[in-house]
Amino acid sequence: MLLQVVRYFFYNGEEYVVLGDAQQEDDCGCHCGECEHSCDEDDEEPVNLYIMKVVQSGDDEETEEFVPVEDEDLLEKLIEVVQTDFEKESELDDEE
Repeated sequence: MLLQVVRYFFYNGEEYVVLGDAQQEDDCGCHCGECEHSCDEDDEEPVNLYIMKVVQSGDDEETEEFVPVEDEDLLEKLIEVVQTDFEKESELDDEE
């Protein structure tokens, strides 16, 4: 599974990251890179999102580790924060 960073955010002084499935350059499903399929932009496939805690690795401040959030109550709050953030962003996009 290949994931990409969707967004970093802070909650209660801790840094978290939203990871999503990495999008392939070709949307046809065959992944050959040579097809010229017409894709309907309104057809949005569901994307799996994952919320992980960001932890600095060792002495190197540039290296990060993403670790699962083990506290279920905290995870529920983080999901609410991310959903609210995405909804606000969607509303702003609709206004433009």
